[in-house]
Amino acid sequence: MYRKAYVTDLDGTLLNSEQKLTDYTVQVITEAMERGIIISFATARGFISADSVVADISWKYPLILYNGALIYDSMTHKVIAGYWLDPVISGEIITIGRTCGITPFHFLLDAADGERVLYEAPIRTGDVEFYKSRMNDVRFREVKRLDCPPDHRTVVITYIGRLEELAPLHQKVLDRFGSEVHIHFMKDIYIKDHYFLEFSHPDANKSQGLKLWAQHMGLDTADVVVFGDHLNDLGLFAAAGTGVAVENAHEDLKAVAHRITASNNENGVAVFLAETMNKGEMTGE
Repeated sequence: MYRKAYVTDLDGTLLNSEQKLTDYTVQVITEAMERGIIISFATARGFISADSVVADISWKYPLILYNGALIYDSMTHKVIAGYWLDPVISGEIITIGRTCGITPFHFLLDAADGERVLYEAPIRTGDVEFYKSRMNDVRFREVKRLDCPPDHRTVVITYIGRLEELAPLHQKVLDRFGSEVHIHFMKDIYIKDHYFLEFSHPDANKSQGLKLWAQHMGLDTADVVVFGDHLNDLGLFAAAGTGVAVENAHEDLKAVAHRITASNNENGVAVFLAETMNKGEMTGE
């Protein structure tokens, strides 16, 4: 039976500028899933972080987390599949960071698939702001000296700082590892004048994440409609059959989008889904 699915980014797309879901968005997505429509999300967040902002919706289908590094079953709280960065490479990236005077937030899975974020005491502005926004996040563990625990799997290594702080580190890791790592370098939408520089497995991106998700769901990626706002969604758009950009999206993403919907502060994703449902274009199971 033919099925269509919908996958949305969270920050800047489904969430408004206050990192919240509106009542209208909750209502539309809940109604759509009750009709049997497949709706999920693909985000740079982990499950605990994502759940803290979208728990008002009872998500039924697997999720794409950590920018495509992890496929996660939100119903059973189990890891379905994923891409882990080599532990030797992880350790070397942390060492290179030290030569630049920077330490990262190290996102990992422990032996029981539990999410962990290891970090040294935050001092720099970006690190402090990031940590403050997640002070009640149970994943976070401060350590005296950051390393790569042998029984953990690296999901992503995240550095936060100003462009001039991160650019030398970016170049050093690129020169050392090249295509052996996936590098995600973009301006942060919440911390003023700061950037995120992230290192992960070469296939840990939203494009490969969507393909892995679709394979697990028994779907063709051509039958997936995706929503996004930023450059890390370019791969998502490339892999999907239809890409829908919110009005506030980066111009480069709009340029490759099939459709433009209202902004994240105007319920853009929900508006698109509601219009699609009213036209009878959505296909349930």
